[in-house]
Amino acid sequence: MPDSALVPVMNTSRLAVPIHCLAGDFRRALTAANDLGVGGIEIDGRHGMDLLALTDTGIRQIRKWLDDAGLRVAAVSFFTRGGYADEDRLEARVQATKRALGQAQRLGASVLLGRIGEIPPAEEAKACQLLVDVLADIGRTGQQVGATFCAEAGRASPEDLLRLLAAIPAGSLQVDLVTGALLVHGHDPTAAAESLAADLGYFHATDALPGAFAGHGRAVPLGSGQVDLPPVLATLDERGYRGWIGLESVTATRPADAVAELSAAIEWMSRL
Repeated sequence: MPDSALVPVMNTSRLAVPIHCLAGDFRRALTAANDLGVGGIEIDGRHGMDLLALTDTGIRQIRKWLDDAGLRVAAVSFFTRGGYADEDRLEARVQATKRALGQAQRLGASVLLGRIGEIPPAEEAKACQLLVDVLADIGRTGQQVGATFCAEAGRASPEDLLRLLAAIPAGSLQVDLVTGALLVHGHDPTAAAESLAADLGYFHATDALPGAFAGHGRAVPLGSGQVDLPPVLATLDERGYRGWIGLESVTATRPADAVAELSAAIEWMSRL
């Protein structure tokens, strides 16, 4: 990690951790998250939990367990197999995303994390308009149910996201700033924070090592890579971001290892 001036001490109650990697059982995973001292959890709505199959009873039970553990759902992720400019099975993808927005809100989350997929270049007017129309449609549903679709900034470039945000109705889309993914794909995380702060709905503090070419780097545990996180945090603080800060476990294959990696990340963050 490059040297940089530290920002004020981190409030760990703003930190959120992915729940699916902490234990095989949801309640034990909540206990592990509580023991880590964070305030929130992230739920994987595709691989950690069948989000769309949750019943009213199931949601009530989950919310009770959350209350008992003193935790909140910071975000729900819902990564579709295709992008939102890909016409193949697009309607099914859009309808599933709309349902996921409602389920995320019922679980207590205000954001649904996702990936837009390939953003067509400006000269491909028809494809661009399709993506704008789809995201505006998803955005209307989000406003109705009380949860916003947050597109990952990392694989999608900040410049492309800004172009897209300018083309859709205000409030239709927000951004999930993922520092490690930005570095891997050849983007400056601090510059991205400056340009996207006004539309930020979620923030992931992650680390990475760049590769020889954009997109060929790799994720590494927080504090061991080349993401200079303090200036990113300082920029977001200056721009008024007071939302959740998500952490990730990138190397662990067992719950105990994931807990250890996240504990180290929290300790590292607490010193900032």
